[in-house]
Amino acid sequence: MRVLVTGAGGAAGVAVIRSLLRRGDVDVLAADMDRWAAGIYLVPAEHRRLVPPGKAEHFMDSVVQMCADDEIDVVFPTVDVELPRLAAARDRLTDVGTRLASPALRTLEAALDKLALARVCERACGPAVHVPRTELVGTPQAVSGWDFPVIVKPRRGAGSRGVRIVSSQAELDAVHDEEDLLVQELLPGQEYSVDVLAGLDGRVVAAVPRARLRVDSGIAIAGVTLHDEGLIAAASEVATAIGLTTVGNVQLKRTADGRPGLLEVNPRFPGAMPLTIAAGVDMPSIVLDAVLGRPVPERVEFTEIANVRYLEDVFLPVDDVLPAP
Repeated sequence: MRVLVTGAGGAAGVAVIRSLLRRGDVDVLAADMDRWAAGIYLVPAEHRRLVPPGKAEHFMDSVVQMCADDEIDVVFPTVDVELPRLAAARDRLTDVGTRLASPALRTLEAALDKLALARVCERACGPAVHVPRTELVGTPQAVSGWDFPVIVKPRRGAGSRGVRIVSSQAELDAVHDEEDLLVQELLPGQEYSVDVLAGLDGRVVAAVPRARLRVDSGIAIAGVTLHDEGLIAAASEVATAIGLTTVGNVQLKRTADGRPGLLEVNPRFPGAMPLTIAAGVDMPSIVLDAVLGRPVPERVEFTEIANVRYLEDVFLPVDDVLPAP
């Protein structure tokens, strides 16, 4: 079995690579656009690959050719910008014998567009999850009727980039719509991330909530998994509403009355995946079996466990560093 993991320079890519290496029955190839990506050097030299940036015009041609040449059985993408391009080319990958461990294109389009996500979940989610009011800046619906403060954020994009709090109507009126911005009800409670594993039929196999206890530069460096049925139910409803398969990360925040409210969905393996794996749900390994058509559990339970993250070095001879493209 030969598997290609993209985004080997990110925490998610490293987590997937390590999970699959532990199986012992998989040849793992690691790819990134950066020859200094640490995850590339977790695999043998003959399994290290460079790919063009996900936005490059020739990205898909390069990946499809790589999969054909390397006889790749499954691709695990871990970079947001690559996800829709790979999903749109799923048939091209199938033609060279490669399967894609990623949600369907329609799911990605719903999750990566925060306005579309809110609209889908308004229609399809039940009482387990609160969907905050979300409007597009520059439309009549966004002008009034808000309880301040509110959140203004980019319609697309990951993390907290471009997110800010707006405290008054005058401040909101001064926000312009050049950047395709959203205005959204501010949820005041604690934030949680829930890693959700769903089968290829959309059935939720596991949902593992975790709290980020310490964050440095947007990356969680300490966290804990939590048995919270409310968070599990809310994340499962959101995943079902958008048709999630394989893995996604549902971000929730408590409302003033304590209900889980939806923030966003990252339809890929998250950087904090090692905590979920250590809690007993090895999502990359289970996804591999699911994509290959092998039996997967009906339900996987997890334990409450905490982690702290530290810097780890990979040392190698200078001659082993991949040459610049």
